[in-house]
Amino acid sequence: MALPATIREYRSQGVSHHDFIIQNVTLSKPRTNEVTIKIHAVSLQYRDLAVSKARYPGQKEKPVPCSDGAGEIVAVGKDVKGWKIGDRVSPNFALDHIHGDVTEAIKNTGLGGQIDGVLREYINVPAHSLVRIPDYLTYEEASTLPCAALTAYNALHGPVPLKGGDYVLVLGTGGVSIFGAQIALASGATVIITSSSDAKLEVAKKLGVQHLINYNTNPNWEDEVLKITQGRGVDHIIEVGGIDTIQKSMKAVRYAGQVHIIGYVSGGDSGIPIRPAIHKAITFRAILIGSVTQFEDMNRLFITRQVHPVVDKVFPFEEAIEGYSYLESQKHVGKVVIKVTKN
Repeated sequence: MALPATIREYRSQGVSHHDFIIQNVTLSKPRTNEVTIKIHAVSLQYRDLAVSKARYPGQKEKPVPCSDGAGEIVAVGKDVKGWKIGDRVSPNFALDHIHGDVTEAIKNTGLGGQIDGVLREYINVPAHSLVRIPDYLTYEEASTLPCAALTAYNALHGPVPLKGGDYVLVLGTGGVSIFGAQIALASGATVIITSSSDAKLEVAKKLGVQHLINYNTNPNWEDEVLKITQGRGVDHIIEVGGIDTIQKSMKAVRYAGQVHIIGYVSGGDSGIPIRPAIHKAITFRAILIGSVTQFEDMNRLFITRQVHPVVDKVFPFEEAIEGYSYLESQKHVGKVVIKVTKN
């Protein structure tokens, strides 16, 4: 197919998403080790809101937003092996995170923050960053995988992977949380989920989540978790609340359990209580997305269990600002997606 000479892309202005602009730019040819991807869909995440306000640590000034996209290869550099035009792919969140631990250099290849992202019609990326997306997923579904899904997978299948029969506590019903529930269920765990909304909890129930807690009507949700687990506590916690929920999570986790620190949406102004953490031998692990290798491993699990991402709402490319506003409203369950192509 003939590639366009110019493409449309969004550009952050560093104030808020309401000030995004769409501009036309020249599409360059891929370098020898790169491919060109026609982006079909992009998913949004909490980080994108921070970047839009220039509040994300180490971000580029006025970047092309968004890290999570899915599309098809439309051009291949001459030195690229193993990929061809027509392959359905996503670039990894951090382009250079191939395997192993993250480093500062790897972190600085994070799409949509440290470097320009995927909220555009086409993008050139190095071939080593590519992951093949499952054939059974739509582009809209697949666009949700690079950050939210992989973060949850890295948490639950990291150095201390969950086992069938484990209890997993998931805080909230946002993107990472819903994926955490789905991955835990697909791995044979029992899941407990919290939310302020009975309607959102009902969505989780339909996914197969066994225990639902509304933290508005049950503010001492950590005690309810202990009742469910007969006083033992859960094996893993997807902790997205932050400082204001961490003490409750510490009570809810079992001795020598795993608390995976992923977000801080609840805010707060105090730190982790060190003494109780030591006395309970709790492991706290902060998660910074994951590698290409982990992405491939996760996709094998998804294919085996036929896991479908939960897409709450899809906005057309021209309404990306409205998509951001919907994400910011926190009315969603699962993921908010921008459809870039019209076909």
